[in-house]
Amino acid sequence: MSTAAPLRPSGVRYAARVEHAVKVYGSAGTAVAALDGVSVGFAAGRFTAIMGPSGSGKSTLLHCAAGLDTLTSGSARIGDTDLSTLDDRRLTLLRRDRVGFVFQAFNLVPTLTVAENITLPSDLAGRRADPDLRAWTDALVDVVGLRDRLHHRPAELSGGQQQRVAVARAFAGRPDVVFADEPTGNLDSRSGEEVLGLLGRAVRHLGRTVVMVTHDPVAAAHADEVVFLADGRLVDRVRAPTAEKVLDRLKTFEATGAARSGVASYDAYGEKAYGEHPDGSDSGSDSGRGSDVAPARKAYGSGEYGSGEYGSGEAHDRQTGGSGRSRAEQGARAPRLRSWHRRLRAGGGGTPS
Repeated sequence: MSTAAPLRPSGVRYAARVEHAVKVYGSAGTAVAALDGVSVGFAAGRFTAIMGPSGSGKSTLLHCAAGLDTLTSGSARIGDTDLSTLDDRRLTLLRRDRVGFVFQAFNLVPTLTVAENITLPSDLAGRRADPDLRAWTDALVDVVGLRDRLHHRPAELSGGQQQRVAVARAFAGRPDVVFADEPTGNLDSRSGEEVLGLLGRAVRHLGRTVVMVTHDPVAAAHADEVVFLADGRLVDRVRAPTAEKVLDRLKTFEATGAARSGVASYDAYGEKAYGEHPDGSDSGSDSGRGSDVAPARKAYGSGEYGSGEYGSGEAHDRQTGGSGRSRAEQGARAPRLRSWHRRLRAGGGGTPS
């Protein structure tokens, strides 16, 4: 006799999760469902990547899970806290104290030094004198390799250095979970690799939790697991991903365009319950995503932080890492993988060389 899969797999603790999440933009005839009944949990102490075609709802899922946006229906939780039960003030405090953010735009305060940017969340929380937190922050400075830049301002740093400051700031308050939205999108390959390495080390050596949205299969290969969205629905997940595995799934999505005709059913934490393997198709730009600026203004509840005068970086090729290969092999292989991905999007095929 078969039984239904449990809502919460035994022994798994989730840093963040959404259940039956629906997010609709617009109304009546113009309504667009960016999320359509998504249920997924992000395990504590793990690095999870979110991928899918443009318009699949990736950034909407991240923003709603982080409390930067509200769901139309369903629930979002940080730990055991239901975000829908919090008023604006308590939600702001939760984001400040229990959640970290890394955006594609670095969103550093230009008038503050590196050290001041890193400690901004804890300073806003009045925790500057906490000796344990000071020791943690001091260790973070060494992890991100910025000790010789602590008294510089963002304009004096490279794009990669600015994003390393943003990563240190995200972890400085020892949050339950760090949400990263395209963190390598404004970086060159080498800088992107460094940032992804930092995120991975924070998970594996410091016990932190990271949830990252990315379009880059090679970036996703740094994660412990990749979850895939298509047309606002959770359609697949890959554990122990490699760039090749991720590209294979994207190839299937783009070749079949089957997401609109049917998707698999998943239980409340993303475990498949029934149905065949579904695939998705490109459906345009992310609905309601907007720029990084509006979410960043909400992230820590600070007027100064929301000034709109953020650091910037020139867009380059994304990072060159991968999983299961030496760094040298990853660096040599990544351009070929990206070239293959471009061919797939153009309707070609083949395998990565």
